[in-house]
Amino acid sequence: MSDPYLWLKFVHILAIISWMAGLLYLPRLFVYHVDAEIGSRQSETFKVMERRLMKAITTPAMIVSVITGLWLGFMAGWWSSGWLHAKTLLVVLLLASHVYLARVVKIFARDANTRPGRWYRIINEVPTVLMIGIVFFVVMKPFG
Repeated sequence: MSDPYLWLKFVHILAIISWMAGLLYLPRLFVYHVDAEIGSRQSETFKVMERRLMKAITTPAMIVSVITGLWLGFMAGWWSSGWLHAKTLLVVLLLASHVYLARVVKIFARDANTRPGRWYRIINEVPTVLMIGIVFFVVMKPFG
């Protein structure tokens, strides 16, 4: 129980779960927000939900995920492993997805959205596909 690596891994996994929850839930909120009339109580509620989800959960969880992930990589000495390079590429794409969703939160906050709900349904799949790839590389560790 006193192994620091296991505690760090524990925090990393919790942070990832929280980060992914936000990345998966935000586009779903956008799908519903598209249908809300601009200036309506419903639209304003979505703005609050989106902002709070991004600022209070998703972004802090992303920061903890990245810091603990880097720390775990150094502790275990995996930085020369091919699987970690592949995983890191997918994590960078997940970070780009996070940045894009943060921009969309601001677009909706300004009532400037021009995308249809279908766009956000498609975007909702991006973090899922990246997560599947990341978990594959972590568990299977192909190419040493």
